[in-house]
Amino acid sequence: MLLRCHLKRALPQKVSCRFCAVMGKLQSKLKHSTYKYSRPDGFRDERIQTKAFQEYSPAHVDTVSVVAALNSDLCVSGGKDKTVVAYNWRTGNVVKRLKGHEREITKIACIHKSGQFFSASRDKTVMMWDLQGSSQPRQQFSGHTMVVTGLAVSPDTSQLCTGSRDNTLLLWDVGTGQCAERASVSRNLVTHLCWVPREPYILQTSEDKTIRLWDSRGLQVAHIFPAKQHIQTYCEVSEDGHKCISCSSGFGGEGCEATLWDIRQTRNRICEYEGHFQTVASCVFLPRALALMPVIATSSHDCKVKIWNQDSGGDTGSSPGLGGSHMPRSN
Repeated sequence: MLLRCHLKRALPQKVSCRFCAVMGKLQSKLKHSTYKYSRPDGFRDERIQTKAFQEYSPAHVDTVSVVAALNSDLCVSGGKDKTVVAYNWRTGNVVKRLKGHEREITKIACIHKSGQFFSASRDKTVMMWDLQGSSQPRQQFSGHTMVVTGLAVSPDTSQLCTGSRDNTLLLWDVGTGQCAERASVSRNLVTHLCWVPREPYILQTSEDKTIRLWDSRGLQVAHIFPAKQHIQTYCEVSEDGHKCISCSSGFGGEGCEATLWDIRQTRNRICEYEGHFQTVASCVFLPRALALMPVIATSSHDCKVKIWNQDSGGDTGSSPGLGGSHMPRSN
């Protein structure tokens, strides 16, 4: 017997409301679409899909290059307008606008559960800011000869590691602003840094296609992961410090992958997540509270964000506008 199911789409209803925020106009729009399914047994199933979004007035006057979470209510962003902005994403209010850099902001690192954070810039400097302090930087770190492209704060917040396209990593005393250690590796154009939780180790990606693990005690290379075929653009360490993930540049599906590594025991590749068609710009471990299984998110220049099941690569589902999941290639 041939069963036919007819889908009839009702006219969408639109509801809009407008109200003002301190920083300017805030628009909140709700869109409702009703779908009715007619089955051969006469049963009619009606489902309602709701899409909601909010639009806030711009916090910057030019391209936003980086954003980081300070706490559950505040985020900090920086961009080509040379400005660092602390922003309450729930209300749409700018909490503080900070100026001090002479060129574009490239990286931001926050000290969580505090009002302090760091910003790096193409002006070769790093500045430390405090929301409870003045609008002037609390500390300035100058020592690189090219754009600063990596920032990582130690778990006890006493040290700051910075990396640059000048092939160097610098380790700073946050309290004094003095450089404690300097390390240089030929062709090591740093793309990102992150500190391993509860450990003295710093993970670093580079344009030389290499992922390095540094020991902050003397700032020496502790391990070099197996070389990749493309530039490594970003890295992230899991909350338990057992795994890390890196992502690659590429084009047309060549490269464009994220790679999961064992950082604690074998330090070998666990699996690769392939499915993007252009450079993967960032990758993160999503909080376990958001899913029943451990999941990873990647964003790419192909305008897609993909959600991956960390262990199996199965389809975890995705929000509207996000790319679907793909199977990884395991070791």
